[in-house]
Amino acid sequence: MRALSIGILPFVVWVIAVACDGTADAPAPEPTPAQSPAGSGTPTTPALPPLPGIAFERVAAGFQRPTFVTGAGDGSGRLFVLEKRGTIRIVRGGQVADEPFLDIRSRVTSSGNEQGLLGLAFHPRFAENGRFFVYYTAADGGANTLAEFRVSSADPDRADPASGRVLFAIPDQYSNHNGGMLAFGPDGFLYVALGDGGGAGDPLRSAQDLANPLGSILRIDVDAPPAAGLAYAIPSDNPFVGRAGARPEIWAYGLRNPWRFSFDRQTGDLWIADVGQNAREEVDFQPAGSPGGQNYGWSIMEGTACYRPTSGCESSGLILPVFEYTHSDGCSITGGYVYRGAAFPALRGAYFAADYCTGAAWAIRREGERVRADRLPDFPTGISSFGEDDAGELYIVRDQPGTLERLVVR
Repeated sequence: MRALSIGILPFVVWVIAVACDGTADAPAPEPTPAQSPAGSGTPTTPALPPLPGIAFERVAAGFQRPTFVTGAGDGSGRLFVLEKRGTIRIVRGGQVADEPFLDIRSRVTSSGNEQGLLGLAFHPRFAENGRFFVYYTAADGGANTLAEFRVSSADPDRADPASGRVLFAIPDQYSNHNGGMLAFGPDGFLYVALGDGGGAGDPLRSAQDLANPLGSILRIDVDAPPAAGLAYAIPSDNPFVGRAGARPEIWAYGLRNPWRFSFDRQTGDLWIADVGQNAREEVDFQPAGSPGGQNYGWSIMEGTACYRPTSGCESSGLILPVFEYTHSDGCSITGGYVYRGAAFPALRGAYFAADYCTGAAWAIRREGERVRADRLPDFPTGISSFGEDDAGELYIVRDQPGTLERLVVR
């Protein structure tokens, strides 16, 4: 196995309210900075304990444009790597199983750079019920599709392709900005990220339209009896239940392309990395226990800047990002996880994020009402996703090299 080693740079910024996806969208107007909340700036900061060096140890290679990696939460020690083309591969002890866990290439279109098999979430009781969920762009028109499958009763390393059922298929007009992240929250509900539907600058204004699920994170119940006309139930405490003209599935909105989000496995906080337009990449935050309903600002804002200053920019009522960086540092954010593993005690509680194009990376912490972002030496480029194993250790998958790598102490 090959390892790439890095250290930790002594660079720290404090931010209170501080998002490109690898495609060349049409130029936007020059952003106009919005007013930041009081207390932002760069005050003197307490030093962190000495931080370890980070190395990237290759676990497996030969994947076809991997998009995600995760454990199943079943104690098996297996890792599941998604491939853009529509397959899920099992890695056990550094060895890739010969046969895919799931092969749905006939269902998936992956012709666009942001299309394909994009998300996977195992049911919290997967070890007992064998249920898991995938998100993909469909071959018959590219609709953003959520489907449920079950593991084979005869082989725990194979899914039953005949068990597949579509829970929703949401059409959009463009091939990009499809979102794709799936995760069960601490409340047991399934959260699903959808991009704004694509095109430069949200031309359909989907992200600010509560009647449109695009540009949102949805929250659905896959265990209760389905609601009328749906293949899933709507949690009764979703923020827009009962509001005329609003989709009751919507949990939060105002997002451009929330490619990856994650829940802190210890606190339940939600961290969202939203891919930006032409100028800014952002990280949004939602505390555990939130009632939902947050508007994260797109396309009124791009990060903390007005996106359409010529038409005025009213940021009141919007939730601005807790961290952002400009395209002088990269082009497209890949969000990760709050680290809760054992290998890096000094980094426990830090949320990892990196840029797809440059490898620029940060460890981001909430300290009271402030957010501290420590710039790390560059990670490898082409990180399409971070992932966690069942113990909370972190991995990355890299798009074009087709590798699975583990973060280890140098």
